[in-house]
Amino acid sequence: MGFGLVIGAAALSAAAQQPLPFLHAHDVILFQGDSITDGGRQRTGSDYNHIMGQDYAYVLAAQIGAESPERELVFINRGISGNSVPDLEARWPDDTIALHPQLLSILIGVNDLLSPGERAVTLEQFEAGYDKLLAETIAALPTTKIVLGEPFLLPVGKQKADYATNMAEMKRRQAAVDRLGAKYHLPVVHYQQALDAALTKAPAEHWSWDGVHPTYAGHGLMAQEWLKAVDAFWGKS
Repeated sequence: MGFGLVIGAAALSAAAQQPLPFLHAHDVILFQGDSITDGGRQRTGSDYNHIMGQDYAYVLAAQIGAESPERELVFINRGISGNSVPDLEARWPDDTIALHPQLLSILIGVNDLLSPGERAVTLEQFEAGYDKLLAETIAALPTTKIVLGEPFLLPVGKQKADYATNMAEMKRRQAAVDRLGAKYHLPVVHYQQALDAALTKAPAEHWSWDGVHPTYAGHGLMAQEWLKAVDAFWGKS
């Protein structure tokens, strides 16, 4: 094989392995959700290490940014601690639609289930509100690709006491996310399945420090699962 053919083959191989090959130079990847996505991010400033937070979104931005520097993709984190679906609805026009992302990743649901009193969101409210968000987003941003992350729990800390009861309710919300993924033909990242499988390698405390928020290992696993799901759905686009 000639030198030119070797270089050409290498270039094709690199292109085939490029993460998120459907994205183009300067495209925006937006992460939305609650504290799991928030990751303690800084709200102002230009230091990307702080404004992305310490979470799976940061891990993804780091990995994809390093593997595909020539595209100079723009990663934005708009997760807010404590948010539920109604909170997303209130800030969606400014925090999502106005940013015109080419790829939008959403992880929401744990606060809808666990928040006390008036802050709690029923299954029906969760699914209807989430459905409305997706419909509005697709209408306003028809070319935007959307990724849905299922909410999850692990038996750690305070979550141990009512884990069976809360997980039964969480599974209903996970099923709702699956239904929305099927309705709108969107990929769903099955974090619960990945974390449950990971319990055969290390105890729950290795993956989450309180049953809701992942450790660094948990966020690393989430990033792996996110990439796997997105690549399986759109990798050949």
